[in-house]
Amino acid sequence: MAGLLGPSFPALPASRIRTLPTPLSPTSLPAGICHQRNLNGRARTAHKHQACRSLVSGAAATEPTTAEEGKKLTIGESPRPVFPFSSIVGQDEMKLCLLLNVIDPKIGGVMIMGDRGTGKSTTVRSLVDLLPEIKVVVGDPFNSDPEDPESMSMDVRERAARGEPLPVAATKITMVDLPLGATEDRVCGTIDIEKALTEGVKAFEPGLLAKANRGILYVDEVNLLDDHLVDVLLDSAASGWNTVEREGISISHPARFILIGSGNPEEGELRPQLLDRFGMHAQVGTVRDAELRVKIVEERARFDRDPKGFRESYRAEQEKLQRQITSARSSLASVQIDHDLRVKISKVCAELNVDGLRGDIVTNRAAKALAALKGRDKVTSEDIATVIPNCLRHRLRKDPLESIDSGLLVIEKFYEVFS
Repeated sequence: MAGLLGPSFPALPASRIRTLPTPLSPTSLPAGICHQRNLNGRARTAHKHQACRSLVSGAAATEPTTAEEGKKLTIGESPRPVFPFSSIVGQDEMKLCLLLNVIDPKIGGVMIMGDRGTGKSTTVRSLVDLLPEIKVVVGDPFNSDPEDPESMSMDVRERAARGEPLPVAATKITMVDLPLGATEDRVCGTIDIEKALTEGVKAFEPGLLAKANRGILYVDEVNLLDDHLVDVLLDSAASGWNTVEREGISISHPARFILIGSGNPEEGELRPQLLDRFGMHAQVGTVRDAELRVKIVEERARFDRDPKGFRESYRAEQEKLQRQITSARSSLASVQIDHDLRVKISKVCAELNVDGLRGDIVTNRAAKALAALKGRDKVTSEDIATVIPNCLRHRLRKDPLESIDSGLLVIEKFYEVFS
């Protein structure tokens, strides 16, 4: 794994930082600032969308007017820095699963489970700097793909059908945090009350699922998520669309996202239905080596003293990893996997009594993504051996009397079949 990710990395910070600078894009920035007064008469500053309406299934969806207005707020802003991904040492399993999902989003996301304080959230949020750019329709709140009708919102699809030119811009893949206390309206979207009162129109205000379309949706402590939000995620993950029924408005918009979750198994298990939706499962543990723990503490202290300088010291490694990811995404379609390897993968899944075919599909996709990351155009049995425990571990039926780790069971069966 060290060779895969480049040169040996410095240490991973042991503490978890809760920072995530959301990539600035025209669809995520308020377009203007207005001064309002509250009930006590005190002046306060509020961000207000100078919005226009976009007709979606008979309802209006609010959206920024121009990219230039959104860019005005970037001047003078200093987003809180995140720890560089390339500076994280250890936890190779978790890092590999994250990279493979960035290369091929169709893998289906990652579930990261492990001890508290092992850098799960830090590693996921550090992925922001490495995310590649995608093409989106300017002004569309759903990050519609201008080249794929299946990834377009209803409004953009109607405009394309009429032959209207679609303004296109390149923006980084968005990472959206889903807080545990979020309401269903905030997640799915709701009625724009301000427009309803001021203009008398039924306007739809997109939620977090709209922002996460074609991006990443991250849920920290996912095993503590409320059941009703779990059901919403299950519906969107299954269909790739989010349907909202509110106050006489019926809206459907694309919601295809990489679902990343993290949690501590001591705080409770995930519902099997949600666990099966994650393409890969990574386990992380606490570092036991004393020297390495000291190095982690020192690196954390360096970052706290001078975040900008610390990030600058890893700029070369970050750029190298970015180029590696970009190259892998472009060459992924040309990677081949032999028929006999596909048969053996399915045989492993069958003999482990894995329910459904998601295990077969995800293992094939992850192996091809790993081969692309290594710069090859053909999958080897070593690639499959690397990814198959993460693809099948969480799909095995649990035996309360079984003490062996499910990942070891997968490895044993792999060598039995592939020998």
